[in-house]
Amino acid sequence: MTAMDRGVVAPTALIAEDEPLLAKALVRELAGAWPALEIVAVADNGIAAIEDAKRLPDVMFLDIKMPGKSGIEVAEAVADEWPDDHPEPLFVFVTAYDEFAVSAFEHAAVDYLLKPATRERLDVTVARLQERLRVRAAAPRTGDMAAFVARMQSIAPAPDEPAEPIKVIRAGVGNTVRMIPVADVICFEATDKYVTVVSIGGEALVRMSMRELMTRIDTKDFKQIHRSVIVNSNHIVSATRDEIGHYTLNLRGMKRTLNVSRAFSYQFRPM
Repeated sequence: MTAMDRGVVAPTALIAEDEPLLAKALVRELAGAWPALEIVAVADNGIAAIEDAKRLPDVMFLDIKMPGKSGIEVAEAVADEWPDDHPEPLFVFVTAYDEFAVSAFEHAAVDYLLKPATRERLDVTVARLQERLRVRAAAPRTGDMAAFVARMQSIAPAPDEPAEPIKVIRAGVGNTVRMIPVADVICFEATDKYVTVVSIGGEALVRMSMRELMTRIDTKDFKQIHRSVIVNSNHIVSATRDEIGHYTLNLRGMKRTLNVSRAFSYQFRPM
């Protein structure tokens, strides 16, 4: 079945791979597995990949370990700056180490490939990508990027029968455990497997993921403004727009400002 048969017209892709021979091999194998796919750029490092992503490819094949930025860091950076009116790219992470597969899927990858990718395995990946593109072409595009960033941050919806939301967060500061009312939280900032709780009384850590924390509290007063930041809307004083359209927030009780990624800037545009 051709790409045209699947309803995908002239799909484009970017490859980020720092080993030239492997990059050429992937280009060659993709030409056989997916003749309709146009490779718009081949980057040899993470920084170049972020720049080349401005071409808005449909698919990005990202080496997980490469100079400048890792494939996961590239995916996160691209997601932050992706234009609201364009469907998000589909990510495939390429790695020499099987243990990175779990990390790849945690970061919303469509698939992952082990180096060097075999034609049989690549055919599976291509079929998955073509199906995703077919479904996307048939579906409304409203909120595509916001939904993608939410998946990148791994914030899942609450279960059908959630437990009673907690009203106080037990957060650590050194050897001390602070009891922080959720209403006093200014923002949550994700850092690896921890979340920094910024409140009126300062900063503290909780030893859980943002995903888990968001299922434990009542989130009606909280807004996501970045893949790793959620703010309490009751503490937002103002949003300032710069000359290129980026917003920064001033929050009550917090000296520093917070950047709003492009995917979530619509929440602060004038009514």
